[in-house]
Amino acid sequence: MKTEIAHPATQQLVDLPDTFDAINDYFYEQGWTDGLPIVPPTRERVERMLAGMPWRKPDELIAVIPPAMGQATLAKIATNCVMAGCKPEYLPVVVAAIEAVSEPVYGLAHRQTTTHAGAPLVIVNGPLVKALRVNYGTGCFGPGWRANATIGRALRLNLVNLGGAIPGEVDFCQHAHPGKYTYCIAEYEDANPWEPLHVERGFRRDQSVVTVVNCEAPHSATENVQTDPAEIMRTFASTMATLGNNNIYSQGHPVLVLCPEHVNYIKAAGWSKRDVKNELFERARQPWGLVKNRGKSKGPKIPECVDQSDDNSMVPVVCEADDLIVLVAGGAGGKSMWCPTAGGQSLSVSKAIDTGPR
Repeated sequence: MKTEIAHPATQQLVDLPDTFDAINDYFYEQGWTDGLPIVPPTRERVERMLAGMPWRKPDELIAVIPPAMGQATLAKIATNCVMAGCKPEYLPVVVAAIEAVSEPVYGLAHRQTTTHAGAPLVIVNGPLVKALRVNYGTGCFGPGWRANATIGRALRLNLVNLGGAIPGEVDFCQHAHPGKYTYCIAEYEDANPWEPLHVERGFRRDQSVVTVVNCEAPHSATENVQTDPAEIMRTFASTMATLGNNNIYSQGHPVLVLCPEHVNYIKAAGWSKRDVKNELFERARQPWGLVKNRGKSKGPKIPECVDQSDDNSMVPVVCEADDLIVLVAGGAGGKSMWCPTAGGQSLSVSKAIDTGPR
């Protein structure tokens, strides 16, 4: 007995044996998966997924995804969402994430082929966070939440199947990291005493927004002793300004995910988010004498504020304080997270999620 399965890149129907194992074996052999089992994208499942955005046409072109320059129509995106295990209501989030990585400043063509261990971190803000149950608390970077797991995975499957970023053939990420399976969190807005990320970026608080940043795996910034904000920033700065990360050589928009405990100490001392950014802009630096002739110092443009004739001139991890992305997420404890990025050749992008006609 056979069943019709939608091709994830062309939408053509393929007759395959009607068994879960046979379908998964075929998709794996074609290079259409991330190595994990997929939900077979039958015609009926794709139609149900498209019901998550009934106000848009299935053949609408959302983006062209390099390097294969695949035509990311809504129907093709929906097919990959089915494969990832998404619910139909997650489809608008995935669409917004694809729109975000397709903006020129994100530099998707290079991100799809580079040796750098980066993956698109999807950060969700706004009312959809709670409506879809996107995890922003304990274990937000880890397993256990369907929305986080499948939204991030759907983005990856679209980048592979429509963009052609097959690991080891087109995607030459030297080591990669687990975020290349899925990398999606939400901001813990109730624990944020300041403006949440999307409001800071010019969106209304009642809008739902995704911000996508090409990030390495999260690095723990542990501070279980100090409660003075300046001392917490000293710990963070040391974590951030390591000689091996791209941001000390090519800056960009790296991400600091503050845990609620650290935020409480910082806020209690009267600090604003601006104070945090300014302090880290000044502290998270390395002297030019250590930065030159190592890492990526021969490739990118070093910021003009660095005097390359002076070995004591300090090199920052961001070109200006506002380039540092600061948000709140995570559970109880004294550990915040630092997410280095590819640097200035891939910048963050925020996009409003299309939640339909009002």
